Amino acid sequence: MTTWNIILLGSIAVLALKAVGWLVPPKALDHPVVARTSDLLTAALLAALICVQTFGAGQSLHLDARLPAVAIAAGLYALRVPFIVVVPAAAVVAALIRLLT
Repeated sequence: MTTWNIILLGSIAVLALKAVGWLVPPKALDHPVVARTSDLLTAALLAALICVQTFGAGQSLHLDARLPAVAIAAGLYALRVPFIVVVPAAAVVAALIRLLT
């Protein structure tokens, strides 16, 4: 199977999953437990993606300049600093650490 076949099959699977989502009745999504679970699941999946991309290297844990950069970004977000300041600040921290090591 070629890469393009895999991409096409994945695209069809995602489209089918999206179509199935449209078939769910709105009344089912209005239930408080379902609404709360979907909100929490979205945040948990985003946090897991951030952790995997920050600390993962293949099948192992890899700690490098990304860890302090994410810590700085989280601290700045806790202080409610605008996004346009947080991203360059984290990039500068990561660049300085990589320069010094």
